[in-house]
Amino acid sequence: MLSTLTAAWNRVFAVLGRVSMYRLVYLALAALAVISLLLSFFGLVGPDPLQLVVTLIVLVAVCAGVDAAAQRVLNLPWRIESSLITAHILLFVLRPTLELTGLAGIAIAGAVASLSKYLLAWRGRHIFNPAAVGATVLTLLSVAWPALGASSWWVGTPALAGPVIVLGVAVLVRTEKLRVVAGFVVIAVAVAVVRTSIQYQDAGLDVELFEILWPVLWSSPFLFLGAFMLSEPLTLPPRRWQQFTVAAVVGVLAGWPIPVGDISLGQERALLIGNLVAFAFAVRTAVRLTLVSRAQPTPTVRELTFRVQDRLSFRPGQYLELEVPHRHPDARGTRREFSIASAPEDLPILKVAFKEGGGSQPQSSFKKALAAVGEGDRLAITGVWGDFLLPTRDTAPILMVAAGIGVTPFVSQLRHARLAGRDRDIVLVYVASDGADLAYRDEIEASGARVIVFTRTRPDDLPAHWQWAQGVRLDADGLLRVVPDIGARHAYISGPAGLIADLAPALERARSITTDAFSGY
Repeated sequence: MLSTLTAAWNRVFAVLGRVSMYRLVYLALAALAVISLLLSFFGLVGPDPLQLVVTLIVLVAVCAGVDAAAQRVLNLPWRIESSLITAHILLFVLRPTLELTGLAGIAIAGAVASLSKYLLAWRGRHIFNPAAVGATVLTLLSVAWPALGASSWWVGTPALAGPVIVLGVAVLVRTEKLRVVAGFVVIAVAVAVVRTSIQYQDAGLDVELFEILWPVLWSSPFLFLGAFMLSEPLTLPPRRWQQFTVAAVVGVLAGWPIPVGDISLGQERALLIGNLVAFAFAVRTAVRLTLVSRAQPTPTVRELTFRVQDRLSFRPGQYLELEVPHRHPDARGTRREFSIASAPEDLPILKVAFKEGGGSQPQSSFKKALAAVGEGDRLAITGVWGDFLLPTRDTAPILMVAAGIGVTPFVSQLRHARLAGRDRDIVLVYVASDGADLAYRDEIEASGARVIVFTRTRPDDLPAHWQWAQGVRLDADGLLRVVPDIGARHAYISGPAGLIADLAPALERARSITTDAFSGY
């Protein structure tokens, strides 16, 4: 059963991975807006159709206009998807209206949200969720000028609960934040139920748990807040335990709003406090890189060597998000994630590698733009994330399974272990089309790890501690044949989601499983 779920999960991830994270979020929000519009004709949501349309037009115009102006002044590439995402989130957080004063308030919220990306930022990275900033400022202004309106979170209605869950899960699977947001929802709902129960008791009313639970779950904005705002990668810390901590803080504050004067620390204000906690965990920085050189480890793999211009730290196995601004980006956008192929000891030199497309497969706009970057040109990474980390105990036996370019995080880990003088029991199962496609052979050989190679034909000149799988098919049974002691090892697998799905029945026998799925670009 577990292997079936793992396989299904990774196949869904492979499909969603064909669209950039930012494009997917926008498409999900746009679909939710269309669903809301349809429901409004039947009176199933608060706003009426005209209010929704006019409010969205105002928000898109203001957010896009402010972003375009700010990015022109700062000489930054215009990211229309960022503007559209902010506008659509505010549509569901604010109160749609046709009143001129109310529309002015909505315009103020949109402008503040967009400006916060540049004014409330640290070294090129915004600290707070922009929509939460805009909604909070409007709520504060409404204390003095009520006609401006305030946040209403009308998205928290039973009619939208189903669509929010379906579309939100798609986003969370793509961003790999499903468990974090699920933890937030559980905490927020539990705290809200306790708070409501206490209020009922204080009022002398009978407390029926399920009569409280269902309205809290289906009529609260927790689902939307978690899926489309808390999950924003740019305002989350890099490690999963840190993300769970932030989720818990936001969940408690959202479930039990704390009154401060005439307002309360609920929903968007709770998220802003969570953003501060996340910022305290890791000061997020847009790090500048200068391209030093290009290399071609194999006929299909390209390696880029950068010199880091700013302070950067990472742990072997983590990944970075590289931005390559270019005109007319396709559905995958202008940012892409790369596992780091170098070790921390190599800094300020940093290496990444990627597979060059070939054959009839169309090349993405990102790859074309990356190919045009010349030596000496500068790019930026938006941060370093990931929990694809080896156990801290050197005595823990490790199984690494790498498919093609999926070997890069293992190269970083093996190089770090060698440079740090750490002796580890590691078996690397390396999958490639043929021997010529085995990248980083020298680095892997220097690590001393035992390597089992899966290729169509036997590679030439294999090192002494390498062995060819001799035609064994790499599926669950094949993996068990070549690594019979898998039950004693911690398994790490890096490769296409489809491969992870195929190997799930064998991997579940390992002491633990850590995956690093990718879907190509």
